[in-house]
Amino acid sequence: MQAETNILSKLDFLGLNDLMDNDVAIFQNAKKFVEMQQLYNAAIKELYTKLEILNEEFQVKYDYNPIHHIETRLKSAKSILDKLEKRDLPLSFESIQENIFDIAGIRVICNYIDDIYKIEDFLSRQDDVKIIRVRDYIKDPKENGYRSLHLILQIKIYLYDRIELMPVEIQIRTIAMDFWASLEHHLKYKAKNEVPQYLRDRLTNCSEVITNLDEEMQLIHKEINKFY
Repeated sequence: MQAETNILSKLDFLGLNDLMDNDVAIFQNAKKFVEMQQLYNAAIKELYTKLEILNEEFQVKYDYNPIHHIETRLKSAKSILDKLEKRDLPLSFESIQENIFDIAGIRVICNYIDDIYKIEDFLSRQDDVKIIRVRDYIKDPKENGYRSLHLILQIKIYLYDRIELMPVEIQIRTIAMDFWASLEHHLKYKAKNEVPQYLRDRLTNCSEVITNLDEEMQLIHKEINKFY
């Protein structure tokens, strides 16, 4: 019965609970959701372009790229609704806008730890970007060893007749941090999140090894720059 209620509530949110009598609601809600996704996608494009310009500037001025690569993602309708349900929040467009800040997501993979904070500084100085939340899991790693810098940004989207302020989550990490996080996520998924404690300890140890590697590679990078 509970599963049926959840399904019906999701269908009601999307305007699909009455296919025979609610054609207008279906169209209006579907259109509203597409428009919402378009705004979040536009926010991703705006931020992606800023990061590309930064990377190109460093290449021209310093013959060096702080960004190794960039990944983007836009949460699906199912993922958004599942998150609302998990947090026991109302299933509505208003609830999405007020409570979900990671619908638009960008992951920036850097070469060195210093590059992460250069990017944060760059974004903080943009007139049309506002940093509204910072979670630094590099200086204060999660218990399992996860390291990354998480920012929630608010970026201006210039539309035909108005300006919208859209949130974007950006995760900034090194290649080594990303390698560890990707494999740790895969292993947890494979084990259905029930990883034995002794293996969790080994994963945490691996995180420490990777951190030491990151720091050593950065020192080598700085030493080489003194001579070239």
